[in-house]
Amino acid sequence: MTTLWIGTSWKMNKTLAEAREWAAGLREHLDSGTKESACPHASATSTLAGIQPFVIPSFTATTTVREVLGEESPVLLGVQNAHWEDAGAWTGEVSVPQAKDAGAQIVEIGHSERREHFGETVETTRLKVAAALRHGLTPLLCIGESAEVKDAGGSSGFILEQAQGALEGLTAEELARVVIAYEPIWAIGEKGRPATVEELVEPFAALGAQHSGKVAGLLYGGSVNLDNAAELLGIEHVTGLFVGRTAWQLPGYLELLRIASAVTR
Repeated sequence: MTTLWIGTSWKMNKTLAEAREWAAGLREHLDSGTKESACPHASATSTLAGIQPFVIPSFTATTTVREVLGEESPVLLGVQNAHWEDAGAWTGEVSVPQAKDAGAQIVEIGHSERREHFGETVETTRLKVAAALRHGLTPLLCIGESAEVKDAGGSSGFILEQAQGALEGLTAEELARVVIAYEPIWAIGEKGRPATVEELVEPFAALGAQHSGKVAGLLYGGSVNLDNAAELLGIEHVTGLFVGRTAWQLPGYLELLRIASAVTR
């Protein structure tokens, strides 16, 4: 059975109190699902059969969310960025070992906002992917094209080039630990518009031909909501969703888990 990844990045949102409340609500939901199960040996994992949930809070909330969810939580915890060096004079940066020490299991790499505003390049994504793998964390590589590239008919070639550059030199074993999230720039953020299934078939066909069965997951992100989530999960080669504001409020995230559960069944 294909594992469906259902995750959210909070970007620069939520105080510690808000993060604690969200995480506590998720843990309570998973615990209640376990108690309601007819199986006496049920676990939180069994209530999420076929689903890999993950959450990526701001750095300040990393340890708080880990403490609330618990060390044995089936929910993977991530950070939104990390430097490629293990230590050094990199003021304002956080290393992968530091992120891991804070409880992170996933490193988000190459989000379009990082590329646009903070100079992230294909080469720095390659260095960061390697650093995450070196320390046993899952690289969540974000790729995506602008509206101009899309309108020129270059979407597939552009995202394949982004992915190839970031994953260059990886062994098959290392590649199998990578998750790729396709997030077209024109579809993300407050001003983004939801992509149609027709617009996503070709990019995912290209990604699937290159990476399906080789990476841990091929996710879609960009104006995902409760109305289009099931349809997006039905696109060939899509094995998960990377969600923004729809999942920032816990009821939205729980509903996404329910939709994914229905799809797996």
